[in-house]
Amino acid sequence: MRLLASIAVFLLLAALPLRAEVQYPLTVTDALGREVTIPAQPKAILLGSGFNLVALSLIHPDPVSLLAGWASDMKGDNPEIYARFKDKFPAIEQVPIIGDGITMSFEATLSLKADLAILANWQADTELGKQAIGYLEQTGVPVVVVDFNSDALNNTAGNMRLLGKVLNREEQANAFADFYDDRVKRIRDRVAEHPEPGPSVLMDAFPNPEKCCYAYGTGGLGAFIAITGSRNIAESLPAQGGIVNLEFIVAAEPDVYIATASPGGTYSTFSVGPGVDPAEARETLGRAVKGPLLSSLKAVKEERVYGLWNFFNAVPLNILAAEAFAHWLRPDIFADVDPDATLKEINERFAAVPFDGAYWIALKPN
Repeated sequence: MRLLASIAVFLLLAALPLRAEVQYPLTVTDALGREVTIPAQPKAILLGSGFNLVALSLIHPDPVSLLAGWASDMKGDNPEIYARFKDKFPAIEQVPIIGDGITMSFEATLSLKADLAILANWQADTELGKQAIGYLEQTGVPVVVVDFNSDALNNTAGNMRLLGKVLNREEQANAFADFYDDRVKRIRDRVAEHPEPGPSVLMDAFPNPEKCCYAYGTGGLGAFIAITGSRNIAESLPAQGGIVNLEFIVAAEPDVYIATASPGGTYSTFSVGPGVDPAEARETLGRAVKGPLLSSLKAVKEERVYGLWNFFNAVPLNILAAEAFAHWLRPDIFADVDPDATLKEINERFAAVPFDGAYWIALKPN
């Protein structure tokens, strides 16, 4: 009987589908449409932006083990999220720094014997970025560019699939991409069923009581306004947005005000994001709109004031921002959309390091 049971188990296991392995050398098309050939499975990666560690952590159980070097921008701008990675993966403190997310040390990269470099699209578009790509490729290091910033709602899932293929983590990456696409589709389908216009919105980056204001345009996080069927009052500005004066905002009289910022009030009096307590986020958001520049707005008087982590525009967690916008701007049709539940599922199913803190906040508690 024991022998028969063993045979049955063996036959069952043999019948299960095997995880498809990526075959190297591998040629992929990156976010800029460049064809890149990767000779072997990458094991020593250079990250041109430290924020892309978040993407790796959603598809690999130990993303730090893949790093040959990385930029300090995530560590510098969001030390709390870095601390979470350090607690789980102490080896991150020994990973060499190769730049600050804007510049890159060519000497440092040459000494690290990397087998792949990953750059963000906003880096690769600059003259320095183009020089870095040329230098790395000349030294035999293939460069893949990923884009979680421009047209994020359409590009994020595909870029996660790209990373999954490059790193031989397709099963996990495709699962996250499907998860992402399903949630974006839910928002789009719901808005298509309710074509009546949503509210008008001002999204203000890093609010400062002393001066006004940097308004997001239709690109980056600004696209998350449009997907809800709402109107961005800065839609006439360049896609990346720009500085507007108080007269412009008063004339537009937005129904809703949304601020973006980072933990600890860096660049702003408003503190929100990784490791931030919701009470701190709400209190500092309230302070940010109490000054003379914003307190007279209808949106502020009616407490239709919200805030979220500015760096959603650099990571595939941006689906959480899309769901927060949907819930805030169109509560009549998105009452059941819960970004807290979505974050919980991401942490349980995908995240090598759980993401905690107040990544979004409403001035008026539910």
